[in-house]
Parts: sequence; structure tokens; C-alpha cells
Amino acid sequence: VQLVESGGGLVQPGGSLRLSCAASGFTFNIYAVRWYRQAPGKEREWVATIDSTGGATDYADSVKGRFTLSRDNAQNTAYLQMNSLKPEDTAVYYCHARSTVGYWGQGTQVTVSS
Repeated sequence: VQLVESGGGLVQPGGSLRLSCAASGFTFNIYAVRWYRQAPGKEREWVATIDSTGGATDYADSVKGRFTLSRDNAQNTAYLQMNSLKPEDTAVYYCHARSTVGYWGQGTQVTVSS
């Protein structure tokens, strides 16, 4: 069982990044997917959720209108498109897939700085 995040990096304020969460070893299309983030010295916070079919999404107020979560079940991958990035979006971003059990990825660093 694996969840592997990718796509993080350094971006200037106002820029964009797309994070990917690639799943293997379990039936991805029955799992809801959530993204969380953790900034230095802060607790991990929920960012966004997508249901197993991709038909419903929900976002934290801090990212609503800027981030879009989608998934491609044929590719066993979820995507977090992040636009209009702000320095306060700097964090390690984690993917979490949950059905009756849950799986975490290892995280990918996003740094928003000029």
C-alpha cells in the first residue's frame, strides 16, 4: 500500500502548483481523499476533501476559491491544483485516503516565497 505525493516546490506569491497523490496497493476508487498541511511549529490542518467518485468536494475557508481538488480513478491519482499561492500556504502537504481504513503519504514541501 502506497500513497506518494509529488509536485511540491518553491513558488513566488501569486504562483501556482499542482500536487499529485498517486495510490497503489488498494482499491483507490472506494476511498475518499483528503489533503492536509502542516506548517513549521503548527498543527496539521485539513485543506480539502473529495469523495470516492469525485462528485463532491469541500475546502477549508483559507483555500476556498484558490485550490481545486480532483481525481482520476482510472489513474489512481488525486490532484490538488493550487492557484494564487500566498506565503501562508507554505507547509508540508499530505495526502490521506480513507475508507474503512486510512493511509497517509509521506508529504511534499510547498514553499511560497519571493
